[in-house]
Formats: sequence, structure tokens, C-alpha cells
Amino acid sequence: KDPGMKDILVHVDASERSAERIGLAARMAGDAHLTGLFVVPELRVPGYMAAYALGEMLEAQIGEARADAEKAEARFHEIAKQTGVHAEWRTEQGPLDEVVARHSRYSDLVVVGKGDADDPVRFPNPGLAADLVMTCGRPVLVIPNAGHFETVGQRILVCWNAGREATRAVNDGLPLMQEAEKVTVLSVNPRSGGDHGEVPSSDIALHLARHGVNVEAASTVATGIDIADVILARASDIGADLIVTGAYGHSRTREWVFGGVTESLMHNMTVPCLMSH
Repeated sequence: KDPGMKDILVHVDASERSAERIGLAARMAGDAHLTGLFVVPELRVPGYMAAYALGEMLEAQIGEARADAEKAEARFHEIAKQTGVHAEWRTEQGPLDEVVARHSRYSDLVVVGKGDADDPVRFPNPGLAADLVMTCGRPVLVIPNAGHFETVGQRILVCWNAGREATRAVNDGLPLMQEAEKVTVLSVNPRSGGDHGEVPSSDIALHLARHGVNVEAASTVATGIDIADVILARASDIGADLIVTGAYGHSRTREWVFGGVTESLMHNMTVPCLMSH
């Protein structure tokens, strides 16, 4: 299906929402290899616990983790079988972010859930997507907490600001863009002259067209509106099923702090977002 992608990694957890992510990754994989990864958390025991209670608590945690992993694995294999994709399963114990990042480096794309700090039972690991985007060196496809996405990448909206991260994202998203029906490159509030050239988005659109992408250049001026809202509104207008964007942020001692637009997009996304740093 997609000449550019041979390996897709999907992070799987025990939540119900995981099924949407697996199905989406499997449909995207086509002839590519799909790997499901479940990370067993490191066992945590409060320091004040007496030794006799320790064993019981650890045993309970191990039992719960094992049950979660088995449930996730069964779900993964069931969906993989339905889609007929070439699939393998991995379970590993360790720090979530580090384990997923390491496995990501041997794939073309990593698919993760957005998570929700206010509802971590239904939408676990809210920090994972941000951490992966900034550390794994691969494009990260972040799936919203609501909605079913039968297709991803038929109509793509690319956020373009002529910067390094956006350039990286365009390059990472190229295999998907080459397969898309329509790609729209959007610049919001471009400065005239500057990095954008004469006509905002036109240079990058031309570059994509040379790669066989069916692309149109667009730009818009938004005053007093959050740029992320402008992007999401345009995505809705064109019926986009994928947003491709650079991710801007920095580390505050391993806690990733995203810049305004990235933060807002991550928080309010309505369709899957391919993010690169």
C-alpha cells in the first residue's frame, strides 16, 4: 500500500481505547510489518511498607500487570487477524517512555494514544505522546481520545511555518502524502518576505508536487484567534483525516513543555496528528 513504510509500531495498553489505535495502525500497515508493544510498569512499593506486606503487594501488582498484558495481547492478535496484517507482539517491563522510544527507533512510524490526565483509567499515559515526539527521533502518530478513524491520510492538512520542525514533519509525512487524494499546506499568519518566499506555502507545495503529491498551497491571517483553532477549523472544512505538524517544545528535566500551538493542538485534536520534532 505504502512504499515508504515497512515497520509500524503501536503502543498497546489495557484500556478500551487501545482497540481504535490497533485497528487504525493495522489498516495503515497494509503490507508493512505491525508490532504491538505492551510495557509492564516497573513495580512501585512505598518506602514505609513493612517487609511482610511487601511480598503481597508486589504479587498483586505482578498479577494485575500480567492480566493486563494478556488482555491487550488477545485484543491485538484478534484485530491483526481481522485485517490480515503481518503482526508480532512484544511485552517488556521498564520505564514506559524509554521502552517505547527504544522500540520506536526500529520502525518508520509509532502510533500512540493521546491520554488524558483527568481520566487516566480510560485514557492512560497522558505524558507518553509528548515524550515520544521529543525523544524517539521518529514521526509519532497521536490518536485522539474520541472518534473512529476508518481512514488516515486520504486528505491531509500540513501545518507550515517554514521552520526546522515543520520541514522535518513534511519529510516524515511524505510517504503518506504520496498516497493521499489531496494535501493542503497551510501557513497561518506568515510574515511577508522572510522564510516563506514570495507566496506563503507555495515553495513547499512545489517541492511536494515534484514528489508526486497532489497538493495545494493555502495561507490565512488570523487575528485574535488561537492558531491551533484556525488549524483545526481548516482541517474540519476540508474533511482532513490527518494533520501533519512539527512539534515545538523543550525539556524541563524530562517533562516536555510544548510551545503554544503544539500544546493546543495536542490538547484539542479532533483527527489523528502526525508530529515530528
